[in-house]
Amino acid sequence: MNDVLATNDVLAELTRILEQRKAAADSDSSYVASLHQKGLNKILEKVGEECIETVLAAKDAHSSGDTRALIYETADLWFHSLVMLSHLGENAEAVLQELARRFELSGLAEKASRKP
Repeated sequence: MNDVLATNDVLAELTRILEQRKAAADSDSSYVASLHQKGLNKILEKVGEECIETVLAAKDAHSSGDTRALIYETADLWFHSLVMLSHLGENAEAVLQELARRFELSGLAEKASRKP
């Protein structure tokens, strides 16, 4: 991990960078800007791709005990999920707030509360 950033600051810094690149970066030189330029469908395609790769890496990690690929793929999944949130006007803070809201709920009660 980057010694400059404390663990709690990583999402905030990444959010800042994603927003900056979304707003001002050239799509020829910025991967994030190119994803935004290509639109939501391309971003969702990347999220789906990374999701599948994460699931496969977890399966491999279960068999081998080696979690390096799982960590790498999870980082890709989180990154592309953050790009998706940014594209839709949201960010990691909104997700963290939702997770914090759930601290006092049992997982089963929270899931049941979503049913019509």
